[in-house]
Amino acid sequence: MLDHHDLQSPARPRAIASVSDPVGAAIRGRLLRRYKRFLADVETDAGERLTVHCPNPGSMRGMNTPGMAVRCSTSDAPHRKLRHTLEMVRSGRIWVGVHTLRANRVAARLFETRSLPAFRRHDSVQREIKVGMNTRLDFALHRKGDAQPTYIEVKSVTLAAGRRARFPDSVTERGRKHLEVLSHLRSRGARAALLFVVQRADCDSVEPAGDIDPEYQEALCRAAEAGVEIWAVGARVTARAVRSERLLPVHL
Repeated sequence: MLDHHDLQSPARPRAIASVSDPVGAAIRGRLLRRYKRFLADVETDAGERLTVHCPNPGSMRGMNTPGMAVRCSTSDAPHRKLRHTLEMVRSGRIWVGVHTLRANRVAARLFETRSLPAFRRHDSVQREIKVGMNTRLDFALHRKGDAQPTYIEVKSVTLAAGRRARFPDSVTERGRKHLEVLSHLRSRGARAALLFVVQRADCDSVEPAGDIDPEYQEALCRAAEAGVEIWAVGARVTARAVRSERLLPVHL
């Protein structure tokens, strides 16, 4: 059974069980430019110029400066238009994961292995749940006998100021909509949560970036007041994997 403290964001970083999403980012190089949201040009260490897929819908503020060191993965899947994917950018002494779906994969592993104390009482994990005409949430955790599942939306975080991670890095109407949906589900008696996955190991907490998107900050505070749980996990990014390390406090 969970105790009261398991349902609260910690006051300071707290170690959790480590789970990993394998990456395999063997290509090293430097960023030339990021453009059209999902494209980037990279010059490899061998001098080859590549156009790669950039799987990040945000602004990548602080992570898109030409000349920054990067690592890319390679796929030979026949349906792909671009073989290579931008996985991470070097910031100081650490790698920052810019592939947003890695955050969801780490979250999935945490839920499947019941590695987060607040999310252990479930029998199955469902991904990509339709909760409205045009809205999906990332996860639903089902438990036999419960009238409703636990609904969870995951957000990948790359922006930081000092040792505090910040979200979002650009105005996000979609992010506000997810908070409204979670609040609505909570009002109907369901458990609902937002999980930030910080894809950099140099942050000790998370906060909303109100200077970038004040409406998102307001929506996040309203959601928390409505009973939506706000959680954050810090992950370490390497050329081989994105690995969960700590539960981080969230400051609203």
